[in-house]
Amino acid sequence: MKFTAHEFKKHLRLNGGFERYKVNASNKMYEFLQRDSLGIEIWSREVARQKLDYIHANPVSGKWQLAKDDISYFYSSAGFYEYDIDEFDFLNNLYEVFDGK
Repeated sequence: MKFTAHEFKKHLRLNGGFERYKVNASNKMYEFLQRDSLGIEIWSREVARQKLDYIHANPVSGKWQLAKDDISYFYSSAGFYEYDIDEFDFLNNLYEVFDGK
């Protein structure tokens, strides 16, 4: 979200409309994104699988088409779940939470 906000800020500086996002807050001058991330509780392995499938499929389907499949999309954790390869060196297997590992 931080990257997106900074890119949006650059765009507004070049194209106008910057003042529309001014806020009266002690910790910031502008606000571009809502703070509500629409978090949901993941209460079972089935719900975890459903959400991971959506997250993995989203960048490679519909209008995005950022790669030929979810595993070949660089920023996806699909390869981690499919082949147990952590390209990012910080991923944790969500299913281990449900298995108590």
